[in-house]
Amino acid sequence: MNAPDPFPPVCANRINTMDQNTLSVKRVIGLDAHPDTFTAAIVQGPTPAAALVEKLFNKISLRQLSSWASKHTQPQDAILLEASGNSFQIVRSLAAVGRQALVLESCQMGRLKEAHANNDKISAVRIAKAYLAGTAKVVWVPDPKTQDRRDLFHAHRKSVRRTTQVRNRLLSYLSDNGVRLQPHTPLTDPDVAESQLRKARDWSPCQWQVIQGLLLEFRHAQQQRQHWRSLIAQQVLSDPQLLSLTRLCGVRDLVAFALGAILGDIHRFAHPKQLVKYVGLNPAFDDSGNQRWSGGIGGHGRKDLRCLLIEAAQAILRSTQTPLARWGKRLLARKGSIQLAVAAMARKLTVAVWYLLMGRWTPMVEIDTRQKLKVGKMITEVGSAAIQLLGKTRRQLRQEVFQSLQNGRVYLLHPDTKHTISSAASAAPTTA
Repeated sequence: MNAPDPFPPVCANRINTMDQNTLSVKRVIGLDAHPDTFTAAIVQGPTPAAALVEKLFNKISLRQLSSWASKHTQPQDAILLEASGNSFQIVRSLAAVGRQALVLESCQMGRLKEAHANNDKISAVRIAKAYLAGTAKVVWVPDPKTQDRRDLFHAHRKSVRRTTQVRNRLLSYLSDNGVRLQPHTPLTDPDVAESQLRKARDWSPCQWQVIQGLLLEFRHAQQQRQHWRSLIAQQVLSDPQLLSLTRLCGVRDLVAFALGAILGDIHRFAHPKQLVKYVGLNPAFDDSGNQRWSGGIGGHGRKDLRCLLIEAAQAILRSTQTPLARWGKRLLARKGSIQLAVAAMARKLTVAVWYLLMGRWTPMVEIDTRQKLKVGKMITEVGSAAIQLLGKTRRQLRQEVFQSLQNGRVYLLHPDTKHTISSAASAAPTTA
């Protein structure tokens, strides 16, 4: 099954094309899925008003999904789900028995749910009719490799949040008892941390047990964070495409891995503007009547990826050796807003990512000092134990990475390049 377009046309255009699509699709089947059960509504008709509910199946065990689909559906039917935790797995299970399924964006479906009475049967019919009306966008279903990367990326993000939460709980408890630690106190080192806390004041046995418990929880969270960080670094070092992204100024291994995990197949974005919109870095505007207002970024799209690209743009702005950094400083001097300059630089960086992943690249002549530092940090994140399991030394791993970079791809963004649809579709802009 081909991946659906993540950016369908506006509703008016889509409704026109839906009449053609429904001619080839005999029936649509709305599927309201839960962790253990699902409810299905078989709907037949070209429009929501003319659609008739042919049959309803209520609260069937999810373990019977494949057998139910083989018995009650046909290969030309379109099975529709609302985006939820297990929707991608359901799509893959249905594909295994020769059934096509699409996942609809949950935002629009949620609005419809609030406007009507709700139960599983009503939800199944509503999902089918929302697709016929063309009001719900289709979500791209990640391939298995991208899904594995997303799982790893989300596990790392959760470990980061947990580490921060436990550290804040410990600091809050110490502050409640009148103790303020010095900055950069090594809480992960049990001997140093407990020694400093012992000297801070006289603790009761109960208080000290609470502190030891918080320290133990913090060290465990930090170990989990380092574990996921090591796996991410290994993934980037072993994948030439992800490794090539680190050549871009400001893009470290975590950002490169997030790009691969969230974007997946870059060819689903026909133009860099679509990728910018997907991330949520396109400018917002309001054009109504005689008034036109334009402001910052739209505030939509993939927030997790947008935050990382904003961090990368801030790192570039602190640099003085790249054309994009100099362009950002000139923009900052002219506009006087650091938020605007950083967002514009992140948008330029996103365009560079699109061209690089599309294969518009030139060979790398040599590994510069900054790239050597990035590779060294990634190897450090991998850790000595993981390197030994690979049967290599640090030097051998470093040489393999350098060779992969020189045989891979690189794209240096020229900040003054103007992009049009025709030029983006034909060739990459001039490199700096």
